[in-house]
Amino acid sequence: MNAQNQDPDPRDTAGVDTSGAQQTGDTPPAEGSMSEAGPSDAHNPVRGWAAGPLTALIITTALVVGFFVCYAVWLIVSGGPD
Repeated sequence: MNAQNQDPDPRDTAGVDTSGAQQTGDTPPAEGSMSEAGPSDAHNPVRGWAAGPLTALIITTALVVGFFVCYAVWLIVSGGPD
């Protein structure tokens, strides 16, 4: 390479033909390709939350709602806090 032309010089760069293009299949074996560039997509959930967290959330919500319903009934029956 020089200051005017940023293309690799085929005389100094292995695997580059006279036009400056890399020859097919000439990637060094130590280098990865684009298919190995990111994390594996082995675990990709299909939909929604798992049953355990969703069940815990529903039970917690039901307990909180139940508490406030019982408190409201107690307020109505007892005539309110003193």
